[in-house]
Amino acid sequence: MTARRVTTIAQMREVCAAERAAGRRIGLVPTMGALHEGHLANVRLAAEVADTVIVSVFVNPRQFDRSDDLSGYPRDLAGDEAQLADLGEASPAVVFAPHVTEVYPRDPAVTVTVTGLTDRLCGATRPGHFDGVATVVTKLFNMTAPDVAVFGRKDYQQLQVIRRLVADLDLPVEIVAAPTVREEDGVAMSSRNRRLGPEDREAARVLPRALRAAVEAAREQRAAGRRPSVEVLRRAVTDTLRTASAIQIDYVEVLDPETLAPPDSYGRGEDDETEQEQLLVALAAHVGPVRLIDNVVVGDAQDEARLAPHASE
Repeated sequence: MTARRVTTIAQMREVCAAERAAGRRIGLVPTMGALHEGHLANVRLAAEVADTVIVSVFVNPRQFDRSDDLSGYPRDLAGDEAQLADLGEASPAVVFAPHVTEVYPRDPAVTVTVTGLTDRLCGATRPGHFDGVATVVTKLFNMTAPDVAVFGRKDYQQLQVIRRLVADLDLPVEIVAAPTVREEDGVAMSSRNRRLGPEDREAARVLPRALRAAVEAAREQRAAGRRPSVEVLRRAVTDTLRTASAIQIDYVEVLDPETLAPPDSYGRGEDDETEQEQLLVALAAHVGPVRLIDNVVVGDAQDEARLAPHASE
């Protein structure tokens, strides 16, 4: 089924008003296009929890901290629409693809900032990034008024920021977290993967291997009757990443998966253990010209299992 393409806010509101009047539950899947199987999995999930699915395709300039990254971001709206049409019964009803001047007709005097959750990870290394994310998501919610919105766990910090945004502003939107979708070798699917050359794509395999190293280190500590040490997990990831010369580490963090802060019982030495059942292990690294992120929640059996078994090879 081919989705209707909508490009203006006024049209989008008319469509949504008609759907709500008919008693249909609206689901939104925000994307920046260059769709891959991870996006499509999010759309399928949205089709399970909503009657009418809208996929937004908008490369948001306000969340890019480098102009070359923005200009180099892949764009293929026709290809995106073809992939969505191939979903059959799970195909969205609407592709909302506004021009940048439709979303930002002027330089906004009002932006949305989420504090605390943005202090670390990508928030620390990409100034202003999450202000751009929070602002555009708030605008998309206002344009479509969805009942439910689906976001992927690969962008874990973004997911937590959106959850806090919705909670603190009392927005009537249910946020559904979709699992990270990975390639056969464990590399997390990303639109940025298109920009990797063959050698860089091979080097990218070290990212899931590094996360698997943290999972295995935590299991070894538990098997020895010890709780996982944050420092041991961080070192397992860092040491694995350093085995690939093409990798430039941006950050490796081990944090509370809810607050994105260091665990309460974490000290400074490798013998300092945490009592938490789950820990977020997150990384960002430059692979050739491309910056990639990935994560795993150690102690979450399902999330650990999604790392391909051969990712540690």
